Amino acid sequence: MNHRLSSGSPARKPLSLTRIVIATSAGNALEWFDILIYGFFAIYIGKHFFPSSNQTASLLMTFGTFGASYLVRPIGGVILGAYADKRGRKAALVVSVSLMMLGTAIVAVIPTYQSIGIAAPIGVFAARLIQGFSAGGEFGASTAMLIEHAPHRRGFLASWQFASQGLSTLMAATCGFALAKLLSHDALMAWGWRVPFFFGLLIGPVGLYLRRCLEDAPEFTQAVHTKTPVRDVFLAQKRMMLVATGALAVSTSVNYLIQYLPTYAMRQLHFPASTSFGATILAGVILTCVTPFAGYLSDRIGRLAQMTTVGLLFVVSVYPAFSYTIDHLSAITLFGLVAWLALLKSIYFGALPALMSEIFPPATRSTGMSVAYNVGVTVFGGFTPAVVTWLISVTANRSAPSFYLMVTAIISLAALASVSRVKHVGIERRVAV
Repeated sequence: MNHRLSSGSPARKPLSLTRIVIATSAGNALEWFDILIYGFFAIYIGKHFFPSSNQTASLLMTFGTFGASYLVRPIGGVILGAYADKRGRKAALVVSVSLMMLGTAIVAVIPTYQSIGIAAPIGVFAARLIQGFSAGGEFGASTAMLIEHAPHRRGFLASWQFASQGLSTLMAATCGFALAKLLSHDALMAWGWRVPFFFGLLIGPVGLYLRRCLEDAPEFTQAVHTKTPVRDVFLAQKRMMLVATGALAVSTSVNYLIQYLPTYAMRQLHFPASTSFGATILAGVILTCVTPFAGYLSDRIGRLAQMTTVGLLFVVSVYPAFSYTIDHLSAITLFGLVAWLALLKSIYFGALPALMSEIFPPATRSTGMSVAYNVGVTVFGGFTPAVVTWLISVTANRSAPSFYLMVTAIISLAALASVSRVKHVGIERRVAV
């Protein structure tokens, strides 16, 4: 498809990079805010929508619904990613943030199981599917928009995509902390847990307005486009997708583990809700502040060296960190554990979006990144809370979450070892086009 201004269209003043960053990150912030709030208040959501005489069973059903929504993310990645490659990044970003707002609104207002019976969990499940579909195309289109507007600063610009996740963590944890402090347990259980979902709805209209003012970058509009980006990705770029998905494994698993930590700290370590949310606030601060510096650093020293070093640190340090926290249980050690996980994650995933974008050519960049990202998030992220809950149950070891992180870190290290060869193949194909 040819992308050009009509002859009668007046020339527009180029948008500032700051506005582009805010516009592209707003939808990602809404997505992650809703994901985090769902995980933070899983105990309350489970009691209202998945009632059971067994608390573990209720929690597993809640997280199972959370994880099942990720099964539709690759579908959203394929459809919205291809839409972004054919119709433009801006068009796809407007669609995705609109769908996110719809899903968030459903969870905010739907009556409980006690009021409408089986329709309540079905409604929550439907809302999660809508959000999963919309989020499926969000990462690829927004990251492509960012890096195509400033190819020479890919690491720094793309890192804001994940820094917005840190800001969402900070906002969600602050909401949880404030509600736990200001409301009684009964009020929080009855209606307080809905408040953050209404707050999240405020992000959507801002993101929608800003995205309507965006324009696609020259790197995309002037590129040679393909009419079949999905076919090209699945037939000719399978190895690229596999490597990109593997590189994402440890980043997404630790992200969802941090989101699960308030539930873990309350149920397994018996901390009060305010302390649990306070630790996650610290994670949000670190993720927000450190990630852009990590992206900037990756432009200077190289993304592979930076990410490989952090991957090795995950393998050797996470089990001792969990064990020490459990053996010396206090608010200080809990905060130290969370800070260490957040710091490693920030340094790793500050470089990740740019690395993934460099694997795929412009014609299929959004589709390739969307599919790889959403397969990775589905396999290694969406079911992390349920897997961790199960691991703790079957091993009777409260350090079990570290086992999962170590496995995903090894997978990511294997993928990173193949990146140079895959990127070389990608460059050859771009030249051939």
